[in-house]
Amino acid sequence: MSDIAIIKIGNKIIVPIQNELNDIIAEKLQASILKTIESVGAKGLIIDVSTLSIIDSFMGRLLVDTAKMAQLMGCETALTGMRKEVVLTLVQLGLIISDINTSLNIEDGIELLDRIIRGRND
Repeated sequence: MSDIAIIKIGNKIIVPIQNELNDIIAEKLQASILKTIESVGAKGLIIDVSTLSIIDSFMGRLLVDTAKMAQLMGCETALTGMRKEVVLTLVQLGLIISDINTSLNIEDGIELLDRIIRGRND
């Protein structure tokens, strides 16, 4: 898991998933993300999957669950960089949930989370 960076920028953390993850590493990554949200008080989480061409059912559920857990901790999530194959898989598995934010890339994800966080603070 040491090769998966969790990058803090302002009040957000960015997790670029570069490689396919086995179930054990994916669970460790989830725990590490949640621990980082808690320790830095992150208000936004971006999980970028732009380099992944496939996501299995376990990883899909883990991403959705991580977004929900982060939200319960007061941290909005954006999944970014989903390729058409990933989107098709998530839809076929019934894992697309309307309250999970998505964007095409990390830059758009940052802008989206900035708007959401500002709106929540107004």
